[in-house]
Amino acid sequence: MPQLDLDTLESWLWDSANILRGSIDSSDFKNYIFGLLFLKRVNDVFEEEVDKLMQEEGYSRAEAEDATYLKVPAEARWEALKKVTENIGVALDKAFAAIEYQNTELKLEGVLTATKFGDKEKLSDETLQRLLRHFNLHSLRNEDLYTPDLLGDAYEYLIKQFADDAGKKGGEFYTPRGVVRLIVGLIRPQPGNSVYDPTCGSGGMLIEAARYIDEHSKDRKTKFVNVQLAGQEKNLGTWAIAKLNMLLHNYSADLRKGDTLTDPRHLTGDKELMLFDRVIANPPFSQDRWWTPAETNPTKKLGRNGKETEVVPNYASVVADPFGRLLYGTPPRSYADLAFLQHMLAVLRQEGRMGVVLPHGTLFRGGAEGTIREKLLQADLVEGIVGLPSALFYNTGIPAAIWVLTKTKAPERRGNVLVLDASQEFKAGKNQNELEETHVQRILAAYEAGQDVDKYLRVVPLSEIKANDYNLNISRYIDRSEAAAAIDLAAVHVALRELEAKEAEIDEKLERLLEEIGL
Repeated sequence: MPQLDLDTLESWLWDSANILRGSIDSSDFKNYIFGLLFLKRVNDVFEEEVDKLMQEEGYSRAEAEDATYLKVPAEARWEALKKVTENIGVALDKAFAAIEYQNTELKLEGVLTATKFGDKEKLSDETLQRLLRHFNLHSLRNEDLYTPDLLGDAYEYLIKQFADDAGKKGGEFYTPRGVVRLIVGLIRPQPGNSVYDPTCGSGGMLIEAARYIDEHSKDRKTKFVNVQLAGQEKNLGTWAIAKLNMLLHNYSADLRKGDTLTDPRHLTGDKELMLFDRVIANPPFSQDRWWTPAETNPTKKLGRNGKETEVVPNYASVVADPFGRLLYGTPPRSYADLAFLQHMLAVLRQEGRMGVVLPHGTLFRGGAEGTIREKLLQADLVEGIVGLPSALFYNTGIPAAIWVLTKTKAPERRGNVLVLDASQEFKAGKNQNELEETHVQRILAAYEAGQDVDKYLRVVPLSEIKANDYNLNISRYIDRSEAAAAIDLAAVHVALRELEAKEAEIDEKLERLLEEIGL
């Protein structure tokens, strides 16, 4: 049997979405397809490992099944599930629950069972039979794949395709690959680093950080990448996808569920925040009502009409963070952007680096955000700002910027901020623009060099930023306008004289013609 290449695999998996069309919302396709994808992969790898143990170690079938790394109980075996003709969804739900139960050391609880296949109003037995037949078309054994990580690459492809298909909903779990590669390149994770994403979504940034380390390691392509990955995700379904994504990429990651701002889960035994070497994130842009305790316990006041009305909470006075993360100020109720940034800064080691994608408004908005920005700059924590093109993201058309922060700047970068305008670095698309690899590499090369490039990059001293009231709007520091051409007054004067002479000649001819016709 020929090995399965990436193009064939991607096409095969995307065709499974067509089977689901009309049954469920397109934004939910990923949950069902990813679950079946994992189930088929687990079964094929399990059978592959059993065959190998029987051949190489002389084990019996029962002994080999008991010795495999990942256990697949009888009710979760693919061959058995293919034969089910009634209540197929219920059988699949039981299969996923059994795998979770038999593999507690992999911490899969709630991952596979997050999606329910047993609701016949959503998925009929006929639809599920078609899906199982479709997933049975190809083997997902390691020996039948071009590379063991091919499935992980296809997984990322599907995440992108579902983001395209789901429109704005897609942006909740997918950050475009070019943006991910750029931000990872800006923070440059190293072998042995711990990397943390407080809004990890489907885990793409953590996976790219591990890949970066692998690609830049002296011992490339070893079985294990020397990195510790950690992340937190609020959405249960997205968290489950991230867990599967890590397993399909053969990465181990400490991914936890919950709201990072109000309930950070990565804590030490002393209930202090864990610290990380690299912190990376694309948090939801300008999240409203981001401090849950203030919103769930509203205060009331008696109006002039005698009726009680809810008092809009003043976050500056009601937000009390027990972890002391809002050191530089409390962001306003309608903009959580700088709350996420300060959380990331609080968990960053002294020698660490962090990169976060935030909307352009964070560069210039005033009020509480202006005060926070001023304090961050005064503390010389901001190493660089990279302005991105508009329409890159699936959940918004507005432009964004990458903030690069570090608590210990390199000596040559102290007292300055690198401001890079990458707004023109994109390939135009129908719905979204794309940051291609050539764009990413040009940005990274210019940023790393840290030298002024006309209309592209400036090393801006903090004194100049202070003179601009700590406004970081990129257009204040990089002028992309073209200089007007110099005017040669002497030449213009000569041209005017020539025009006047021609005008006089035309008037004279007109007078003669009028006389000839008697006017």
